[in-house]
Amino acid sequence: MIQQTKSNFIHNIRKIFWCIIVVSVSANAQQTSGITENIISNDNGFPIVSKEGKTTDIFYDKSENVAVVRAVKDLQSDIQKVTGKLPNLSTTETSGEFEIIIGTVGNNKRIDKLISSKKINAKDLKGKWESFVITTIEASKSKKQLIIAGSDRRGTIYGIYEISKQLGVSPWYWWNDVPAKKRSSAHVVSGYFASGEPKVKYRGIFINDEEPAFGGWARNKFGGINSKMYANMFELLLRLRANYLWPAMWGKAFNEDDPLNPKVADAYGIVMGTSHHEPMMRSQKEWGIHRKKYGNGEWNYKTNEEGLKKFWRDGLERNKNYEQIVTMAMRGDGDLPMEDSGDAQENFRLLEKIMRDQRKIIEEVSGKPAEETPQIWALYSEVLEYYDQGINVPDDMIILLCDDNWGNVRRLPELDELRHPGGYGIYYHVDLHGAPRAYQWLNMTQIPHMWEQLQLTYSYGVDKLWILNVGDLKPNEYPMDFFLNMAWNPTAFNQNNLKDYSVKFCADKFGESNAEQAAEILTTYCKYNSRVTAEMLNENTYNLESGEFLKVKDAYLALEAKARRQFEKLSPEYKDAYKELILHPVRAMANLYEMYYAVAMNKKFVKEKDLNANYYADLAEKAFELDAFYTKDYNLNIADGKWNHMMDQTHIGYTSWDEPKEGNTMPKVERVKPEETKNGGYVFQETNNMVVIEAEHYFETNSSEKTTWTVIPDLGRTLSGIALMPYTEKPNDAALTYKFKLNSAGDSIKIRFIFDSTLPFSKGGHQVTAVFDNEAEITFNINEDLIWENNYSKMYPAAAARIIEHELTFPVKPIESGLHTLKLKPENPGVVFQKIIIDNGGYQKSYLYMPESPYEKKL
Repeated sequence: MIQQTKSNFIHNIRKIFWCIIVVSVSANAQQTSGITENIISNDNGFPIVSKEGKTTDIFYDKSENVAVVRAVKDLQSDIQKVTGKLPNLSTTETSGEFEIIIGTVGNNKRIDKLISSKKINAKDLKGKWESFVITTIEASKSKKQLIIAGSDRRGTIYGIYEISKQLGVSPWYWWNDVPAKKRSSAHVVSGYFASGEPKVKYRGIFINDEEPAFGGWARNKFGGINSKMYANMFELLLRLRANYLWPAMWGKAFNEDDPLNPKVADAYGIVMGTSHHEPMMRSQKEWGIHRKKYGNGEWNYKTNEEGLKKFWRDGLERNKNYEQIVTMAMRGDGDLPMEDSGDAQENFRLLEKIMRDQRKIIEEVSGKPAEETPQIWALYSEVLEYYDQGINVPDDMIILLCDDNWGNVRRLPELDELRHPGGYGIYYHVDLHGAPRAYQWLNMTQIPHMWEQLQLTYSYGVDKLWILNVGDLKPNEYPMDFFLNMAWNPTAFNQNNLKDYSVKFCADKFGESNAEQAAEILTTYCKYNSRVTAEMLNENTYNLESGEFLKVKDAYLALEAKARRQFEKLSPEYKDAYKELILHPVRAMANLYEMYYAVAMNKKFVKEKDLNANYYADLAEKAFELDAFYTKDYNLNIADGKWNHMMDQTHIGYTSWDEPKEGNTMPKVERVKPEETKNGGYVFQETNNMVVIEAEHYFETNSSEKTTWTVIPDLGRTLSGIALMPYTEKPNDAALTYKFKLNSAGDSIKIRFIFDSTLPFSKGGHQVTAVFDNEAEITFNINEDLIWENNYSKMYPAAAARIIEHELTFPVKPIESGLHTLKLKPENPGVVFQKIIIDNGGYQKSYLYMPESPYEKKL
């Protein structure tokens, strides 16, 4: 009884502590950490390169970790990129007036001495994770020093790259072809700058669904997804203050395809892992290749326990000297659920046994307790159900929570329950090869949605590991950049500064003067893309009849025009980066909207037996061809073909979750033969207390043998004009008849008539007779006052407006069907009708007289 009371007391204390953590995170959402100040100046402070062009030597210790030494050399190269001056590197104390000292606590005696002498605060580095300090000190009256000190190897590397970034070398310089921002001199302002620890311990990405684009690119440029390629990726991660990678795994084995891969990862300081369904540092491909060597070759722990244990042991032995996070438990082969026994308790016992056996292997291979090797258990897909049902998870193991593959977090720790001692991580997606439809081509993620879900995630205590499925990496640079920035310090972001982040992102890529406009285009295209992915978009996505489809298509085309205008004004050195990050995704998606809109219009006009179907068939085919041209242009022309194959992902023609195996397929379009056409038959439906009719969309016409109702395409403000021709013949009771349904009507209704701005070229002007429901008849003159006497008050304004508007009110009698008829008869030659607006109380003043109402065509 006493023991139970003690347990409850501890449980309640931990609950209170946990709630305090959550409240604290929420209350301090405006806090920032790390170096947020601009510490680089052209002429004030410690000279990296002086105004006279003199460089300062860089010192590092011979005992420094190889990953730090490599980053020091990157800094040397970055200084040259920015200033044109190459500083000297030294492993012995330099004699000049100025000196840059770079080192890691415990690996650099001079750094250790500065800490002991309290010139560097020990609390900022000792015992800290991936932290750094940048400070300027006076070593003596004749010696000034710039110190870049790290708590560990990655802390030092992050400090080095902080200087590089502030000098003007973008973390994305290689992956986005961002030019270095030139300056003739560079100084670090006096002061003491401490980064603090990252709020999330492990922060990284997963290269996934990488065929055919990423894989084709890597094979073309590097001969494979190998250590030469990964070296560029490792550097990018470090420049973004990330530390963790799940490597490409579609038919690939990171550790075997190129034996240098793990060695190079370690030489950069990257923590390696394997995906959520690849346990114990072994890739799925490795089992496929070697399964005959391990027991009976079945991926089934019940039938091949010893074979699987040996397979896992061999993998750990191979990687034991490298920094890693081990994925635990197992799923079915090929990212499938594990074979279900049908008994939940038996499944529990089997998974718990698998993890116990795996941890025993870890201890035997490492020679250390299992808890000293970082481990994760990924609650991906069906695995979450085991967790929800209460499976026992070792205290030290990180529980990797997951989203739904679409950026919506599936499960978070309960606020009123004990926090799992090993902590929690999140596996998040901006790419998917799965249901209900893959999205792998372009970035389809909106940053505000990502922020909303990630701040939720962090506020619930998920701070041990964040990993992002980035697909091919390109073109998901923008959400990847945001994810890793937020992982360093989630509390630095809030709903009010997301725009600031976008502007800073664009300033880094295209320069300060271009940042605001570029950020607007970038965030807008992300908003448009997040409405529906490219792969799910088709001719049925948006409502065609209401005008919705036209509106969103035109909005995207307008965005493309804005992007093209900015692109044309950019300095040449920014154009590759701009094309990769903004122009190509905007133009490609705008064209996709154009194509599917054309397909929708083609189907509409085919159904109506209208020759316009052929125009839209041609337009759709041209857009399909343009899509291929844009792909080729991206692959072959950006940065002299550096990214060849990176746009090879199929994105047109999906019929299921998986991409069409034959590649992009042209949507089906049809054509109408002239002899098949049928005019008229339009019946309109009231919406929003309005019926808006383009004049050429009549129900029926009548005319004499000598006259014909003739459509004049594109005349006027909207669709067209229609007139009885030739004008030399009298109308003789010719008429246009329109039909429309009113949902309800009062005793009267207003009708606006829009005519072309025809002047009274015959004395007395032009008259028209309007007949409503074959009962109310009104004859009116449309232009008799458009004469010289009224030149400034009426004639010139009508000419400038290019239309004549006339309004009438007709009495209305109830009709059970709601179907009404309007007949228009020109009394003189030369009357051109453009639009009719039946106002049942919903008219809003509009220069284009509002979009046309929905209709059916009776053939």
